[in-house]
Amino acid sequence: MPTPPHELTNQLVAAVTAKDAKRVKALLAQGADPNAQSPEGLPLLCVAVAGFDDESAEALTERGADADRELADGTTPLVRAVDSGSPALVDALIGDDPRRRLPEVVQHRLLSLARHWMETGAEEELRRRTGASGAAVHRHVRDGRYSDVEEFCLGGLTCRAGHSAILTFLEERFGIMTPVLELAARAAPYSIPEKTQVNWFAASTALAVRRSPQDRFALNALRNHPDPVHRILLAGVMWSRNFSVQVGRLNQSGDTGQDAEFLAAWALEEPDGLVLSWVLEAFAEHEHPDQEAIGLRYADHPDPRVRRRIPDLFSRDVPPTDAVAVALLALSRDPVPDVRWATASELAAHFTPAFREALLDLVNDSDCDVRAQAAIALGASNDRTSAVTDALVSVLDHGEQLVRLEIVYALARRDNPRTDDAWERVGELPPGFGEVDGGGQVDHRILGYWDYQRRHRSSDSHAD
Repeated sequence: MPTPPHELTNQLVAAVTAKDAKRVKALLAQGADPNAQSPEGLPLLCVAVAGFDDESAEALTERGADADRELADGTTPLVRAVDSGSPALVDALIGDDPRRRLPEVVQHRLLSLARHWMETGAEEELRRRTGASGAAVHRHVRDGRYSDVEEFCLGGLTCRAGHSAILTFLEERFGIMTPVLELAARAAPYSIPEKTQVNWFAASTALAVRRSPQDRFALNALRNHPDPVHRILLAGVMWSRNFSVQVGRLNQSGDTGQDAEFLAAWALEEPDGLVLSWVLEAFAEHEHPDQEAIGLRYADHPDPRVRRRIPDLFSRDVPPTDAVAVALLALSRDPVPDVRWATASELAAHFTPAFREALLDLVNDSDCDVRAQAAIALGASNDRTSAVTDALVSVLDHGEQLVRLEIVYALARRDNPRTDDAWERVGELPPGFGEVDGGGQVDHRILGYWDYQRRHRSSDSHAD
């Protein structure tokens, strides 16, 4: 018997309030009203915005919730999303073709609001709105699936400091070509940038799709900028551009040879270690005849952030030269764990006897993450000797559940009798773990263990 409409609405209100996005999607699929209101008389879209629940907000919007509905206080759900400082929420509510859908006066209001927050600062604007004194409580949170942002709480209000990203995003959607240097200036305050920092990410990805000669000239000029952060941004843009080409998000005429040549020349001249590490990371994503030579040039660089990037510059498609083999073995003994960690997977690419011994040594490393990376690299090989399987088992005490699952998969591939005991060491996996978009696909490591069980159940039944 179908659920009555009023009951569906009650359940939807409860699900949105609880931030249960999976339940929200299921109820909307059953016919629940996306424009339903909360007991306080607010559209459920506003409840999702207030809870920073971008998944529920996206589900409601896709099912027809009105993000442009004017409320009693003169705002709309979309205005509130911009106010929230969460780019993920704005993305969830913006809808299709906002440049045509929204009047220019509304577009201007949204842009002005985002710019005001960006220029004032999240904490200062909260202080202005609430009249509260003192410092705000702040923390770093995940915004959407892939980005991180600071969240501030003061005087009973909470916002996220993603307004720079929101402004950049809205400008793109409204067809505004923001100057390269202005976008660079928005990223510059993040002096220790990370690719997942939402404001940095927004500027980098916006610049990555700028392909005009004028834009390329302005971007390339950042290579000589006196501020290292601007040079890091350029390296990040070039990494993002190549990534977008690879995944088909960006259609690029010709190949990426021009970028590769630019990065090769830059790598030979960049004096700052941190900047150079970013340049080498972007350079490693291209194919260039000088990659090995540049990698060897910097294999003993004094900055470990540079040395960490060296293994990626050596080709996995051809056997290593003697010089590369010597460099990799030296990097596997580097005093900095992060460098040893980065070297482990490269050692497994060719698995020479010397590389095998180096990986076995790394499984006994003092750093638990290096041990795990070396074991995973060994597990991906076809070596079934007891030395390798014993090394794999020795890592089952690692604190990360996914590392223990990798070991199970490696043992299952080898039909090792310790596979079931290893599976017990994994522990209970999170609900829904390994399911891919509800399409019935399961994590390959779990499938590997199931295949192991089927093979051994079959052999046991034949033995009986």
